Amino acid sequence: MTHVAIARDWLALFCGAQGLGTLVVDLNRTHATNPLWMRHARFHLVWQATSYAFLSLVEIALVLIPGPFQQHRFYLTVLLASIPMFAFFAALIGRRFYGGALSDPNGIPPARIVAFGAEREIDLSVAAEVLALLMLLAIVTLFAH
Repeated sequence: MTHVAIARDWLALFCGAQGLGTLVVDLNRTHATNPLWMRHARFHLVWQATSYAFLSLVEIALVLIPGPFQQHRFYLTVLLASIPMFAFFAALIGRRFYGGALSDPNGIPPARIVAFGAEREIDLSVAAEVLALLMLLAIVTLFAH
């Protein structure tokens, strides 16, 4: 198996995990079925989560179905897979503008770690998005070399 085939398989796996992970994280009692959330906010969340899940199916097809333009389809898939992550960081940066928060009191709390003698809180969503971007970069690097 070539490095290109391995990168394509890893990208398909990444896209599948991204789509399924969004459904798992968002369609539960801390998010979509949380009775403390406004009904309209829950509607938008389910809309977003299912959009990302359907997008991941398109990405998997683009990268795995044989045919012409495989290199172009690989990079298009990378671009499509990166959009939700960049959208996350846009929402993160702009949360003061719209009054957003990274976590909810009845949701998943940040992880607490002790580093260099100081206790720190790390939001798991931020950690997951940074890790995902690094993984995507590793996949692209493998494909290009």
